[in-house]
Amino acid sequence: MPVTYELIKTCKQTGARLGKVHTPHGSFDTPMFMPVGTLATVKTMSPEELIQMNAQIILSNTYHLWLRPGDDLIKEAGGLHKFMNWNRPILTDSGGFQVFSLSGIRKIEEEGVYFRHHLSGEKLFFSPEIAMGIQNNLGPDIMMVLDECPPYPASYEYMKNSVERTSRWAERSLEAHQRKNDQALFGIIQGGEYEDLRKQSAQDLLSLDFPGYAIGGLSVGESKEVMNQVLESTTPLMPTNKPRYLMGVGSPDALIDGAIRGVDMFDCVLPTRIARNGTCMTSTGRLVVRNAKYARDLRPIDENCNCHVCKNYTRAYVRHLINCNETFGFRLTTYHNLHFLLELMKQVREAIMEDRLGDFKEAFFEQYGFNKPNAKNF
Repeated sequence: MPVTYELIKTCKQTGARLGKVHTPHGSFDTPMFMPVGTLATVKTMSPEELIQMNAQIILSNTYHLWLRPGDDLIKEAGGLHKFMNWNRPILTDSGGFQVFSLSGIRKIEEEGVYFRHHLSGEKLFFSPEIAMGIQNNLGPDIMMVLDECPPYPASYEYMKNSVERTSRWAERSLEAHQRKNDQALFGIIQGGEYEDLRKQSAQDLLSLDFPGYAIGGLSVGESKEVMNQVLESTTPLMPTNKPRYLMGVGSPDALIDGAIRGVDMFDCVLPTRIARNGTCMTSTGRLVVRNAKYARDLRPIDENCNCHVCKNYTRAYVRHLINCNETFGFRLTTYHNLHFLLELMKQVREAIMEDRLGDFKEAFFEQYGFNKPNAKNF
């Protein structure tokens, strides 16, 4: 088994899990946030900077790398790790989410999805077998099955058919996976907000005995309450001896709430995307550094942060760079946001170790402002 999960401790206060995931390219602590490097780069960051902020695993995108520069080239270069000079673990998503986002230009059939290239308009076909072939070429430590990503909201009937197709595609993905000795393939539990469909999906996938499981179809427009409800009913169905991955979630409150409900792994473009709009995550809430009120503010982005950016640069300087469209400004906000989330997860792990994650959440939400009636999230 190329990827294994080691449970170190369960928080007595919340039931959150502290653990380690072991892979061919080293281990990473959990709960863990994974920065997203869609095109084999975390936008504006170097691998050295990611290591400096202790990113232990990153995510890349199958669909985008298949189109550019092509998985055959990456295979020729010795795989994704060598191609991008990253020797820590990598996870690739299957590309399903991207293909299913092209709703106006796609057609779902049992064999796969027909769609048009999002840049050139060329007709393309994507299937479980193709998704596996690409990921086998890319060579990540963890790869994902091709699932159907249904829209939100979706009717019960639509979701039921979608879950059944996802289960059949998971089986086909497993059969097509050629590198079981050095790449772990995770299954993806779907079912929207319907508890019985989530249960059916989990049972179908557990029978295939994947080395890890993801929860898909959340953070797509549903309320926080619905997301937490789905997690509460779904994580207990997942094996305790395997990693649990909540896909596409990256706001500070959702990371803490997910960890409390037994999730080990998270990924999201949120911290890097908002950074390029001049928005920063801080210990006291959202800070839009490009706003005029920071023009003469000589404090760091976050006075409680010890990252390289907060130690060396002021809000006024970062604002100036961003408003002049200087790349260095986007680099500074990106570095800070990623460091903020990675540091938050470190604090979550420490709180689990000391059986006080519930207290930590309360204090963090209070300081961040999530408890205020009209709290601003991202």
